[in-house]
Amino acid sequence: MMTSSERVLTALQHKEPDRVPLDLGGSFVTGITAEAYSNLIDYLGLDTQEVVISEMTHQLAQVDESLLEKFQVDTRGLAPQFPSGWTFAGEEDDRYRYFTDEWGIVWRMPKKNGLYYDMYRHPLADITSQSDLDGFAWPDPEDPVRLKGLKEKAKHLTNEKQVCVVFDHMSAGFFELGGWLRGYANWFMDLAGNPKLAERILDITLDIRMRFLDKALDELKGDIMVLIEYEDLGSQKGPLISPAMYRKFVKPRQKKLYSFIKKKAPVYIFLHSCGSIYELIPDIIETGVDILNPLQFNTPNMDTLKLKKEFGDVLTFWGGGIDTQQTLPKGNTMQVRDEVKRQIDILSPGGGFVFSTVHNIQPDVPPENIVAMMEAFLDYR
Repeated sequence: MMTSSERVLTALQHKEPDRVPLDLGGSFVTGITAEAYSNLIDYLGLDTQEVVISEMTHQLAQVDESLLEKFQVDTRGLAPQFPSGWTFAGEEDDRYRYFTDEWGIVWRMPKKNGLYYDMYRHPLADITSQSDLDGFAWPDPEDPVRLKGLKEKAKHLTNEKQVCVVFDHMSAGFFELGGWLRGYANWFMDLAGNPKLAERILDITLDIRMRFLDKALDELKGDIMVLIEYEDLGSQKGPLISPAMYRKFVKPRQKKLYSFIKKKAPVYIFLHSCGSIYELIPDIIETGVDILNPLQFNTPNMDTLKLKKEFGDVLTFWGGGIDTQQTLPKGNTMQVRDEVKRQIDILSPGGGFVFSTVHNIQPDVPPENIVAMMEAFLDYR
């Protein structure tokens, strides 16, 4: 029998491992929300500690090691620490809780029945020129606190647990951050009408990303297998920007970044991009991406059979195990089991597949459906 790290590596090499690898909670896009997790452990009758929030904005739970072992999960996540002097301590009023992240973005969540933090204020929303960027308090990517203790943890996971270590990032992607900092309306107008300002923001956020990775990969190379890059490029209907705009603004910078990563360390690059991005996939492959996530197959042109046939020889599909918008929250247990089996049938031949849900498991997912998903996977993997 293969170890978990051998199993994932074999799949990444486009060969069939002894069984399909499984990821749950290995990243901030393959996890489970705190509410769904709490319901699950109650349903299973597990004696675990208090639910710990591992990611604030999505309200993700830190999955207990006992549950990871119960479900035979092959991955473990490794995330940077928060920078020096920064915490999630925030303010609140009668209706909302707030916090400000290290980029100066203000997030808020309703106090009553709130499920997530949403962006509320964008710190660069009112700028008018490139010079306005000079006095902005950009994060320090080289803060040594970010990497404190990670090497020891990575070595333990690699050598003792023998799992695939997935390394997360300090922020959203360099393109995605443009919308977060400027606000989406401003950002898309910049790309169309003020490209010099857009490119200056892209170059700054890209430089911050590369400076962080320069330190991180020196510290962790050899102990991590997969490196996550976030760059949401799709909506429910199609790409957020045209292929031409992607090739002008994003693709050259992705190629620069991913080439830098591959020269620094022997890691597989995992690109997370939600939505319908079929038109961009050939270009994404050219940038050096090894893994595509989450494979949102309920959106136009993202049928898994089509994607496996056209791109399965070069891309590993990490996700696509079950739809988290309809089947998992709203289907019955038989529908859940059937979809899990169907997706494994399509995506597992020839390797290049790691089973995970299509993005995080949401608060409205019944625990019996999560159990049905896992039982079907364990039976059919």
